[in-house]
Amino acid sequence: MRSMLILFSLLLCSPFALAQQTTQIDAGRGDVQVIVPDSYQANAPTPLIVLLHGYGSSGVQQNGYMRIGELVNRFGFILATPDGTQETQGRNARFWNASDACCNFYANDLDDSAYVLDIINTVKEQYQVDERRVYLIGHSNGGFMSYKTAHEHSDVIAGIASLAGAEATVAQSAPEHPVHILQIHGTADGTIAYNGGDIQGNAYPSAEESVSRWAAYNGCSAEGTVTAMLDLDVSLEGLETTVTRYSDDCQAGGSAELWTIADGAHIPQISAVFPEKVVAWLLARPKMLDNGSMAVSQN
Repeated sequence: MRSMLILFSLLLCSPFALAQQTTQIDAGRGDVQVIVPDSYQANAPTPLIVLLHGYGSSGVQQNGYMRIGELVNRFGFILATPDGTQETQGRNARFWNASDACCNFYANDLDDSAYVLDIINTVKEQYQVDERRVYLIGHSNGGFMSYKTAHEHSDVIAGIASLAGAEATVAQSAPEHPVHILQIHGTADGTIAYNGGDIQGNAYPSAEESVSRWAAYNGCSAEGTVTAMLDLDVSLEGLETTVTRYSDDCQAGGSAELWTIADGAHIPQISAVFPEKVVAWLLARPKMLDNGSMAVSQN
């Protein structure tokens, strides 16, 4: 299963255009690339997105695949692309200690949720970050990590987008604060199965269960509503992706949504609109303000 989780195609990605302001921070584990929009001003709070790679990949490779960095200037957010810890056994793959199922295969003593928070706080020390708009995007193992960090630091994380990841092995009590959750998953995923499965005997929930758990955590209604069809995978014909939204009766600052890619693989051939749709979805969903109002309405 470990070999199945290696994201081989990320190693084949072509170079991508970055925003001009690229720098590094150190949150305790070495350099982390940070991309800052050219429009950044120290007196203007700026959204922050942390991109979490899949097992065996890296922050730079994940960015090359998902092309989030190409949108920094257009949408005006800061992007951090950290690396997980590299195994000292097996494939020497980079990983996040995200859940019992994925992907700390050699039982390393790591608190990666705390590390992601350290990255966020280190960026905040150097840049004016919008406290209402701190987000995570994760693929596979990075998706698992996004869920865990959102649960453990719900006071900080406004929303996550998980591509082919999954929630924790066992359902937990609701976090203290609501969080916006977007799960994107292909029904033909042969690595992290859309309908759930296990890795080395450790179960992970289905895409639908991952979303329904967070709908419940956020106080949303149990029934989702199909609201749109999207074209997210260029290898599939037509509008192959079904958008199911759980937004009725949610607590302010929380919602859940599932984008199901019919016949989509673990590493879909993402369309040009894929990163745009994901980033726009996140940025439109801030945390609650101190006065109880929302900054913008949800799309």
